[in-house]
Amino acid sequence: MVGKSQLKRIRSLQQKKYRNELGLFFVEGKKTVQELLDAKVIPFEIYATHLEDFVLKDDKFFEITPQELKQISQLKNPNGVLGVFHMPKFNTIVEDDWVLVLDDVRDPGNLGTIIRLCDWFGIKNVVCSNQTVDCYNPKVLQATMGSIARIAIHYRDIENYLKNTSLPIFGAFMNGSTVYESELQNAGILVMGNEGQGISQEIEKCIQEKISIPQFGNQTTESLNVATATAILLNEIRRS
Repeated sequence: MVGKSQLKRIRSLQQKKYRNELGLFFVEGKKTVQELLDAKVIPFEIYATHLEDFVLKDDKFFEITPQELKQISQLKNPNGVLGVFHMPKFNTIVEDDWVLVLDDVRDPGNLGTIIRLCDWFGIKNVVCSNQTVDCYNPKVLQATMGSIARIAIHYRDIENYLKNTSLPIFGAFMNGSTVYESELQNAGILVMGNEGQGISQEIEKCIQEKISIPQFGNQTTESLNVATATAILLNEIRRS
């Protein structure tokens, strides 16, 4: 039996304020919920219209009706499973590999796709400016398709972080040197900027090498989507 207080709490998690207050977030879909469970992200409550979908069940698992699920789901057609989890705590930014830094990325779909790309390319640490969209925004989580479980995401004063790191710092710019001719090392920092403004002036001062993706097609195309550009640059980093 699912109580009204439980439904109310889940609905509140659609807002960043209550996610931060409670230290909780929710994801939807059996595959995503199972990926977080497999990654040892601590569950708070799991709701499913068919509990037999899960082999292991305890007092954190609740059977929910399709009507109740529709009341709390962010999806037009809820797919039967919703999981509420405790937010993981990541205190240390591990710098033994490449680190991706995001300067004011605002679009949830872009951030979700970038997190999924980091999972694909084995980038374990993402450092976000405090102005970057919340990684536990439901739209971000939907776009990660479960990759949120395997990436350490840190929100920091990125200017301070960049000034104190010993890693080489590369930034994506329209007028940078082509990435295909850059000497990319085994570990470093790649900075990606805001969708409309790019990397801010304050952060630009921290960049040691500006890199770009050369344009071969129609010169009227102004720029690449930040997630698309991140995919190309991470591919080149790993290829090199």
